[in-house]
Amino acid sequence: MKQNRLNTLLAAGAVSAIALTTAFAQTSTTTTVPSTTTTTTAPAVTSSSSTTTTSTSTLDGTGTITTYTPGSDYISFRTETSAAPVKYYYTKNTTIVDPEGKTVEWSMLKPDMPVRYTYVKEGDRMVISKITLTKPVATYEKETTTTTTTTKKP
Repeated sequence: MKQNRLNTLLAAGAVSAIALTTAFAQTSTTTTVPSTTTTTTAPAVTSSSSTTTTSTSTLDGTGTITTYTPGSDYISFRTETSAAPVKYYYTKNTTIVDPEGKTVEWSMLKPDMPVRYTYVKEGDRMVISKITLTKPVATYEKETTTTTTTTKKP
């Protein structure tokens, strides 16, 4: 009878030790970014392989274009929260739209244009997925008028 009780206590102790080891092996890290939360969780390692899961959210911003050079891989904005221009990277998948949602060509971007943009933080880089002009393109195009006067010869 004493042997049975000893085996039961040893089995309960072993199960508790395994549960406690599993609880301490699991880690969780949370980083807060303006208006989003990125969570990375590394589960307990019970075999020779490990899995890491990362969730990423898009962020929105507003600002004024300060620098855009065709052929480069970035565009600079003066944001509402920063006095100095901030560099954002773009890709071939970045879209530019007017306030009505119509696609606009990259050649329409000019300094001092107010815009809204959507981006994702990838490491230390901010990559833009969409730029929305806050004013119609027509307001940036200069209109020139030419008047021609003809006179008859006497």
